[in-house]
Amino acid sequence: MNRTLAVVAALAIAPAAHAQSPQAIMERAVKAYAQLRSVRAEFRQSITNPITGSNLVSRGVMLRKDPDLISINFTDPSGDRIVSDGQSLWIYLPSSAPGQVVKTSAKANNALAMVDPGGVFLTSPASRFTISGGGAATVGGRRMNVINLVPKQPNGMFTQAKIWVDAATDLIRQFEVVDANGVKRVVTITSIQPNASVSAPDFRFSPPKSVRILDSAAY
Repeated sequence: MNRTLAVVAALAIAPAAHAQSPQAIMERAVKAYAQLRSVRAEFRQSITNPITGSNLVSRGVMLRKDPDLISINFTDPSGDRIVSDGQSLWIYLPSSAPGQVVKTSAKANNALAMVDPGGVFLTSPASRFTISGGGAATVGGRRMNVINLVPKQPNGMFTQAKIWVDAATDLIRQFEVVDANGVKRVVTITSIQPNASVSAPDFRFSPPKSVRILDSAAY
């Protein structure tokens, strides 16, 4: 092989030598998530229902603090809020369910997983999902590694998922889930502040006096 062909061959082989397996990408994402003691993230969410033909778009800010404190404040629709104070998970959505607030245990199975993308995708992923690569993409001008996830056992939340992992920080910047009815939910993290300053009042929720509290613990 002459020198020119040798160089071409080396260049062709080099990317494969540095290729990262989906499992390795997930392992790094798990480690990056574990290092987050708190986070502030702004997001955009789109929910598409093929049955009704609807497409609902919302925006908001999520705060999270270890071990199980979460606050999601929607700016659009304004007033909607989801809060975990460590003991209870409060779901207050006056835009779609006026006059009521749902209260459930924050310790219940899948309770926090429904609202914390890190927890649902990055808790023991190798044992819970069949993991495969989805190639590379760009989100918000940043390079992403795309990972496909299929639950090994039914989880009641989704039948398939896709996550976009930031190639530079190993943080999830976008995810997509599809449930058994074909409803697709896409959440894009438009900005994120790892280990942001948060305080206890951020995770408190006092139901308005005029609303009915639907407490699952009472049933």
